[in-house]
Amino acid sequence: AEMSVKENEEWNTGHGIQKWQMCFDCDQWFHGAVACALGWAAWKMYLGRSELNGARTNAMETLGAALGSNQRSAEALPVFEATLALKQRYWSDNKDHILQIQGNIALCLSKLGWRDEALVLQRKIYAGFVALLGVSHEGTILAGGNLSISMGKLGFYADAIQLLRDKLLPEARRSFGSDHYQTLGLNENLVEALSNAPERTYEDVLECETIMQDVVQRRRRVFGPAHPETRNCEDLLSQARAILAHPFYSEDARRRRLDRAQKKTGRSAVRGEVHAEAYGAAPDDG
Repeated sequence: AEMSVKENEEWNTGHGIQKWQMCFDCDQWFHGAVACALGWAAWKMYLGRSELNGARTNAMETLGAALGSNQRSAEALPVFEATLALKQRYWSDNKDHILQIQGNIALCLSKLGWRDEALVLQRKIYAGFVALLGVSHEGTILAGGNLSISMGKLGFYADAIQLLRDKLLPEARRSFGSDHYQTLGLNENLVEALSNAPERTYEDVLECETIMQDVVQRRRRVFGPAHPETRNCEDLLSQARAILAHPFYSEDARRRRLDRAQKKTGRSAVRGEVHAEAYGAAPDDG
């Protein structure tokens, strides 16, 4: 309360640390060079305050997030580690915020190549959020999304797909709606896992295309066509269409594989066996 009063006196705003993180005209988070510049500005603004000052610690975390989002994980990691140490020393009862900072550390570890360590940490963080705040909380869903990414990077595609389909996406749609950045991001995670899985089927790639058509439209409407996440989604849509255009997935090729599969397995075979052989993953997308 004291900090809120002080900010109103000094800057005539009640937005707190978020004024360094997001635009209150369009309600979007800053990104790119703007986020990085404001992260440094926030840190310089609060640097002179005591370690016990919450705004100073939050500014440090804002700087770490800005560095991390600009592919500067090696610089962000020590910032997050210092932030975590302060939180554990002075605000150890703030369990959800500690989990959040640990999640940022795990993301840095993953981006720096320590993926096994990151996956172990992210499993603990997700379980911690579920126990503390429940499955539908925004922090829980964010932690689950990060966990699914790490699973995919280590080749655990089936686990990532199950987590996204069975738990995260239903809760995100119910809690935030289909236009929320969390829901859109989880859909993108699902597409990444489906399209990269070695055992993907023709139907999986069709699903990827359908999902990304919807996500791209929502991204363009909510975030604008120039936003980096919109462009990333457009790339994912193009990749799905490129896979579908592979000769392996042509109608004639699929029909020939289906005929061969039926002859090989016999009419009494389970339909799934025939389908798997006829519509399985292309050997190499080049």
